[in-house]
Amino acid sequence: MLTNLEIAQAAVMRPIADVAAEVGIEPDELELYGRYKAKIDLSILDRLSGVPDGKLINVTAITPTPAGEGKTTTSVSLTQGFGKIGRRAILALREPSLGPVLGVKGGSAGGGYAQVVPMEDINLHFTGDMHAITTANNLLSALVDAHRFHRQEPEIATVTWRRAIDVTDRQLRNIVGGLGGAKNGMPAESGFDITAASEVMAIVALATDLHDLRKRLGAITVGYTPDGEPVTAEDIKVAGAMAVLLKDAIKPNIVQTLEGQICFMHAGPFANIAHGNNSVIADRIALKLGEFVITESGFAADLGMEKFMDIVCRVGGLRPHVVVIVATVRALRHHGGGDWREKAEMSQMEAEVETGLANLAKHIENVRAFGIQPVVAINTRPDDETELLELIKTRSLEAGAFGAAIHNGFGQGGEGTIELAEVVAAAAEAETDFQMLYTDDEPIATKIEKIAKTVYGADGIDLAPAAKEAIARYEKQGLAHLPICMAKTHLSLSHDPKRLNRPTGFTVPIRDIRVYSGAGMLVALCGDMLLMPGFGAQPAAYAIDIDDKGETIGLF
Repeated sequence: MLTNLEIAQAAVMRPIADVAAEVGIEPDELELYGRYKAKIDLSILDRLSGVPDGKLINVTAITPTPAGEGKTTTSVSLTQGFGKIGRRAILALREPSLGPVLGVKGGSAGGGYAQVVPMEDINLHFTGDMHAITTANNLLSALVDAHRFHRQEPEIATVTWRRAIDVTDRQLRNIVGGLGGAKNGMPAESGFDITAASEVMAIVALATDLHDLRKRLGAITVGYTPDGEPVTAEDIKVAGAMAVLLKDAIKPNIVQTLEGQICFMHAGPFANIAHGNNSVIADRIALKLGEFVITESGFAADLGMEKFMDIVCRVGGLRPHVVVIVATVRALRHHGGGDWREKAEMSQMEAEVETGLANLAKHIENVRAFGIQPVVAINTRPDDETELLELIKTRSLEAGAFGAAIHNGFGQGGEGTIELAEVVAAAAEAETDFQMLYTDDEPIATKIEKIAKTVYGADGIDLAPAAKEAIARYEKQGLAHLPICMAKTHLSLSHDPKRLNRPTGFTVPIRDIRVYSGAGMLVALCGDMLLMPGFGAQPAAYAIDIDDKGETIGLF
């Protein structure tokens, strides 16, 4: 079978202007980046303000294996499947980060015959949004240091702002800068987070318009005065320049599926260490243009989906109708104690799946906790046994799913996802009672505990002294109303990546809480969670090269 890259390179793409026109985007709202990529001017929201919204479908997954379970592939193929049944669906995805692209997972544009293209551009530099976000972040870092070097007011006694870079680099997690004498700055400890986990990324994803972007940038807390008062980007006169650097990055990008449907691809916050969803602006525009909008959340329902419901919907005023939970045989075997990389006797694999189904049941329960209809999408691989697929389908319905469908978007594109599209369309017409887990006025610790108990299945939380101090500080600053963004491993419902399936009898340790005052959320750090990943022993970058014709090879 052809590789993902070979399929993408062989694709006959439509001019993106034609794709945009088909869904009602006017020529003067389109900013072309070549023939197959474009940005959308934000004025489109004013023009479409009176148009009713389409149905919002969120795509999540069960707790994945390290390789992932095909959530993006499912999102793309579901969009294509809607096209096959004559329904207009618009896809909304996050922009890939070079960290995963060059590291563990490879490309992030779907797979097989369920991809968005131009795949190489999307996975690499795309339209430059990642670079703009990184630059804006590091401009603030540089000017914080310059402010301190020149001893300007207000005095910054403690710096909390960190630098960012869009590759994984464990060497940069903690650094000491300003060495080499007085002319080279003030010696200080600092560090880098990956751009996808940065507050600037979160701001681009959550801003509702350019004015809101500028306001949020100004509200970023960069440190504290000797008296413990927060110092913001506005205080040191940097927010305006940051906004100028981001004035194009805030505009959503559009590309297309292999079958020619439009895809909004914008912003790229990680779901385990950030809020894990594409931009509010992209979702809002898409809802005005499509009958259905398929928006993907990172990792499983305990991470990206929970944050979509409690953060994104709160900020953007969104109301989802359906959640699609992607499940695979290999992930369920993994949670059932099996080796997902190797085949076993049928009886053993069936027992492993039966045991692992507890993880799927918990995620169905999590979706139901928000009052939304869950649909299970069973993503198949060529060697999956039909008996196991049917077992998952039956157990999904028994666990409370509205519906379940086996699909093969990877191998067949939209044709392999028709049944799933029909089930999701039916679920979108069913009754919902959308509700968030907590209200704005609940105490910070209560919000964190509700997430841990309701979504993770924990007995409670354990606040470290640093976390308790942070809560007291944020309550004093009047920030207790902000939503919570949990930074937690994606490999377990718990904080411990080794605890598979549906763990019980645990408490979630909260070692610290950071404030993203510009993004408007509090980031609770669970266990040993880091904001800068590192490359493994065999990163995907090893396989990537270029041939004599200038063609990329080895990219996923």
